[in-house]
Amino acid sequence: MSCRIMLISQGAAFMTDALVNNLIRSGTEVISVTPSIAAIGAEKEGTDIILLFAGDSIIGYPDVLVYLKDICDDGDLPLCIIGYEKEFTEIHKLIPKRLIMREFLRPFDVKDLTADLLTVVKNTEELKKGRHILLVDDDVTFLRLMQDWFSMKYRITAVKSGMQAITYIAAHTPDLILLDYDMPITPGSQIMEMIRSEPNSAGIPIIFLTGKSDKESVMNVMRLKPQGYLLKSMSKEDIIGAVDNFFATRKWKNAQL
Repeated sequence: MSCRIMLISQGAAFMTDALVNNLIRSGTEVISVTPSIAAIGAEKEGTDIILLFAGDSIIGYPDVLVYLKDICDDGDLPLCIIGYEKEFTEIHKLIPKRLIMREFLRPFDVKDLTADLLTVVKNTEELKKGRHILLVDDDVTFLRLMQDWFSMKYRITAVKSGMQAITYIAAHTPDLILLDYDMPITPGSQIMEMIRSEPNSAGIPIIFLTGKSDKESVMNVMRLKPQGYLLKSMSKEDIIGAVDNFFATRKWKNAQL
């Protein structure tokens, strides 16, 4: 099992030492860091799971909690937290629950917690092997909704602008791009043109997201020859089902006009 956990805690303690030793014996790599932006930032590349051992002191690091929210909100890093109920309550003020994969309540049995964490590791490994979707939409509410819908079965990276997408694609190759057609400043059509103009990204399938369902608007979308389009008004089941079917068949069945 190849997985790297970043453990954020305030110094060594008997319980964290025992937990780390159990995880290492299971074949999981664990890197321990202090609750600082610099320390977390230096180790986040290559990390698969962030494990925050809350403790009373973590509440005194709101900048660290905000930083964790930001890096987890990109969809790349699952966050688990160990703590007491009162600590969870304080942390939720800065990190929304939707970004927290698991919360482990103290006090805990080290053996049981190790087993639970290894289940998280296994699930994360399975997600890593799955399809990778890049979501691009300037509507943050819709972006987060789509991220929640797809994250249970696909690896998701979410960005808020076309230029962020271009930057991301320069170093990564997702299996599919769900691209908002109606973004301001740099519209989806221009972003698609930029993606298709680069040899390394030209072959990535692109499916447009559009809020306009009239025939003329949809025909304008399809003239650009994406793999397909999704209406934002479609139900959760229909949107996920359409993407599942695309990955299964490499063929796209568009919504009926």
